[in-house]
Amino acid sequence: MLLHLLYVIAFTVLAVLAVSNLIRNLMTLGFDPQRGNTAYPASGVKSRSATHPELLDAKGNVIDEPLLVMRSMTVEDAREQLDAIFESSPGVSNETRDDS
Repeated sequence: MLLHLLYVIAFTVLAVLAVSNLIRNLMTLGFDPQRGNTAYPASGVKSRSATHPELLDAKGNVIDEPLLVMRSMTVEDAREQLDAIFESSPGVSNETRDDS
């Protein structure tokens, strides 16, 4: 019986810690938008806060253009491209190509 009580107390403490950590994280995230976006300030003045290096150009200025543009393609197009890459690779023999 004592062991059961110990388990209940231990899990209760863990649950309270988890919920308090969750509330603290939600409050921290809730305050972030109030500070403003540091990568793209609303005014023309550059922000002095640390910005991720991939968002900067060679001169250290913030990049305002999209970093990756993807086009939509069908599954068949993707398979054809992958097959073409596989068949052009040097490790593929003629026998392997005939099997597929």
